[in-house]
Amino acid sequence: MSGPNEQLLKAGCEELAGRDGALAEAYAVVGIPVWRSTSASYETLARTVAYQLISTRAADAIWGRVQAYLGPDISPTSVLACDQDGLRACGMSRPKVAHMRSIAIAVESDALCFDRLRNSSTDVARDDLLAVKGIGPWTAELFLMNALGQVDAFPVGDVGVMEAYRQLSNLDRRHDAKAFMRLAEAWRPYRGVAAHLLWGWLNAQRRARSNPTLDRS
Repeated sequence: MSGPNEQLLKAGCEELAGRDGALAEAYAVVGIPVWRSTSASYETLARTVAYQLISTRAADAIWGRVQAYLGPDISPTSVLACDQDGLRACGMSRPKVAHMRSIAIAVESDALCFDRLRNSSTDVARDDLLAVKGIGPWTAELFLMNALGQVDAFPVGDVGVMEAYRQLSNLDRRHDAKAFMRLAEAWRPYRGVAAHLLWGWLNAQRRARSNPTLDRS
């Protein structure tokens, strides 16, 4: 697992707080956020595919069934060898099963090499990921951010990030994905840090609502 060190995260948070009032408010609540580190592996990419475009609760249930079906080793070999209907019975859609398989083929053929990604620049690593069928911008950016520790990677169109910013900015509506990406340009080279601040703030609000005693002064 890879993530930026606390000194870099602190520098990023302070820089962002000085540029954007909404992020300053998030930083005041969250402090230095915990980085969402994952392994640079096939399983990380497969899991990200499973979580696309559905709620976290539904994705957790589906991924749990996938793990039970494939066993502890979710690898290109296990995915390519299994019955596709079995994966679909776990709750994976037909396109998501196809994406898991195409990514598995890319890893097995060395078209996608995790060691090469670790040693590449952010732009080169992004291009290598996006060249694989089944890896879109959101999946690629999450992998760059969480598996490779890139602090300027940014989860394109992430609803949680956009909703947190809407609430912090007291807006009636969320920005659409394109407008939000334009807004996030002002957060370079710490866009990934901004995403973690916004996720952290949103989670803190959810915890406070579920346990009001946490919100007492």
